[in-house]
Amino acid sequence: MVRDSLRISVGNAPCSWGRLELEDGEAGEQIGYGRMLDELVETGYTGTELGDWAYMPTEPGLLRAELQRRGLTMLGAFVPVAFADADAHEAGERHALNVAHLLAAVADVGDPDHRPFVVLADDNGRHPVRLRHAGRVTPEMMLDASGWEVFCGGVGRVAEAVHRDSGLPIVFHHHCAGFVETPAEIDQLLQRTDPELVGLVFDTGHYAFGAGRCEAVDDGLRRFSDRIRYVHFKDCSAATVQRSRQEGWDYVTSLRHGVFCELGEGCVDFPSVVERLRKLDYAGWIVVEQDVLPGMGAPKKSAARNRRYLAGIGL
Repeated sequence: MVRDSLRISVGNAPCSWGRLELEDGEAGEQIGYGRMLDELVETGYTGTELGDWAYMPTEPGLLRAELQRRGLTMLGAFVPVAFADADAHEAGERHALNVAHLLAAVADVGDPDHRPFVVLADDNGRHPVRLRHAGRVTPEMMLDASGWEVFCGGVGRVAEAVHRDSGLPIVFHHHCAGFVETPAEIDQLLQRTDPELVGLVFDTGHYAFGAGRCEAVDDGLRRFSDRIRYVHFKDCSAATVQRSRQEGWDYVTSLRHGVFCELGEGCVDFPSVVERLRKLDYAGWIVVEQDVLPGMGAPKKSAARNRRYLAGIGL
């Protein structure tokens, strides 16, 4: 089936309800997957991501039942791997395959045109220097040539295994507090990986924070357009970014202060983003991600406001 080039569907993800891969040691209310999915549907979304492993059921029949009774499409799953460490690649491959097999088992639920994405990423927040300097990375903090060889070799290895065993599409998520944060680092990753195998999930908030300016988002959409296969809508508070730089906050502190705010409250120009996506004939899903730590804010109310905002700009 050929998609209508103007069709863009809207999902949300567990991270908007405080379920983050960086939450270790964070206090606050832990919202269960059942409530999260119910609230996601109630606030107007029709797709979800998996969240971290074992947040939702890992038995395919149970996961299928949860999706079917809510009319939801499984959009993809975030798979962090410490790609800069060659010794982590084997375990990363095993984890990615477990995730891929689960996604493949529920791929026919919901949107018949969508195949869930295996979203590879660095094991963000685990490297102290990158955690401490998110949003203000300097060249000496970046991987050198040998580091990139190890990193991208691992990405290629895991992507090949996932494609061979599941046939699912693979994208890489650039992300603050990891080794693929800045536009230059995204470029390095894409140059060193197979374009037929590894696409890019473009995250508007992480791109703005990592690039250091919101105006860079449109540049990034154009620069990396031939590799963008999936999009995350995340806003970024310019005022919080400025405070983070002035006070030397680490990434988690920036999150705690709301660096990724509700859509329309930050500096990302979403009407222009939508216009750019339509010019690129983007057809598929965008996923709202308002990364918050457990106990922050009122996730359901934020999700509802974010959905109303997107409806107001034609999505």
